[in-house]
Amino acid sequence: MDARDKQLLRSLRLELCTEVLVDGLVIQYLYQEGILTDSHVQEIKSQTTSQRKTMMLLDILPTRGPKAFDAFLDSLQEFPWVKEKLIMKRKEMTVQDPSGKARI
Repeated sequence: MDARDKQLLRSLRLELCTEVLVDGLVIQYLYQEGILTDSHVQEIKSQTTSQRKTMMLLDILPTRGPKAFDAFLDSLQEFPWVKEKLIMKRKEMTVQDPSGKARI
């Protein structure tokens, strides 16, 4: 995952925790696509609240390679408003810094 996408997930972390329930299709899709391993799925499911599950996923995603962010976007079928917001913010970050590197 590139620095821009990591920064985007970090900046929207609390918002994502309140709007996305990862326990259903999200983690199953990411598992199917090879982004998450079986142990990642178990670790996420072991969290006590849906917000903790989402936080755990957001901790794992940046370490899962270059396709992780796009797969995460694809997994948000039940949350189209969240997907649109992420795509829009990603484009804004690209416009602000055409080199594709996030400014910190």
